[in-house]
Amino acid sequence: MTHLELFSGIGGFRRALDLLTNDGVMEFESVGYSEIDAKASLTYTSNYNTEGEVVLGDIVAFTANRQNIEYLPDFDLLTGGFPCQTFSVMGKQAGFEEDRGQLFFRIADILAVKRPANVLLENVKNLYVHDRGNTFARIVQELNNLGYNVISNIFDTQNYHLPQRRRRVLIFATTHPLPENANELFTPSNVQNLFDEHYHNLAVPHYDTVLDLLEHQVEQKYFLSERIKPTILSDGSGRFISRSDINQMIARTLTASMHKMHRACQDNYYSQDFIDTNGAVNPVRNMTKEQLAQIPIRKITPEEAFMLQGFPPEFATNARNAGVSDGALYKQAGNAVSVNTIYAVVYFLIHNHFLY
Repeated sequence: MTHLELFSGIGGFRRALDLLTNDGVMEFESVGYSEIDAKASLTYTSNYNTEGEVVLGDIVAFTANRQNIEYLPDFDLLTGGFPCQTFSVMGKQAGFEEDRGQLFFRIADILAVKRPANVLLENVKNLYVHDRGNTFARIVQELNNLGYNVISNIFDTQNYHLPQRRRRVLIFATTHPLPENANELFTPSNVQNLFDEHYHNLAVPHYDTVLDLLEHQVEQKYFLSERIKPTILSDGSGRFISRSDINQMIARTLTASMHKMHRACQDNYYSQDFIDTNGAVNPVRNMTKEQLAQIPIRKITPEEAFMLQGFPPEFATNARNAGVSDGALYKQAGNAVSVNTIYAVVYFLIHNHFLY
């Protein structure tokens, strides 16, 4: 099955499809990808062999000329985690009234011309409720108008053996007929149950907690300074109060801005004694915030962030060796789709003959 990846970032969809191919579930072949961020593109090309593939670049500029779309090679599956800032609870939620919200229609432009049989899209869970559900309804309507049958649901990364809380909407659209109860079948529990039956024999990474992937020794630059620790550990003030605990066994949702180092209620930080003792010692249980500020605490490394999204650590290392900064790598990890979640969903779609 041939595949075009839009808004590719570091290739989360592609990585999942490569693993499905390696596992003999179904063979996928990439024909091209689009990504506007030059640093993300560098990470992509540092880890995938893209020789002979179409590089779409800026999807807005590419689709502005219909001939560009017509000249694309035929493909069977289009994937994309289209930009979600306009739909996220952290964004302005301008939806289709804001330029980035219009990017969904650039996907529709390609679908209208190339008519691939299958589409798999990802977005933040808030897409379901944005504008009282009108935004999501419009997306489904546009896909229906193009001749696609649509099912969707919300999936959480932590249910697919990656220790990160990350709830995302996945939308599957196909020109093939779907059973009448397709929406009832396409549930997080059904996808998880099937994945749980087989994941030990599959190529996907799997971790029970963050302790399975945190390195015991990292460079000093990843440790918090004495100056910043009180801020990171603060529970907030005024109208914004949130419990800022470190040493979370299941990581908080990775964000594209985690390189800016938010408080521990938003990002992930770990004390060295917690790591060294494999969680047996957790100073959070018996230390005050003032006492915690006196012990070594670090942020996760880019390699660990990539692993929390289901990528091998060498993806970050390869990109760094190609000149990508740690700040850019953190952003890329926060923007990525979780490989295991995509694998589990596609595995389910294949197993149930929704994707063929």
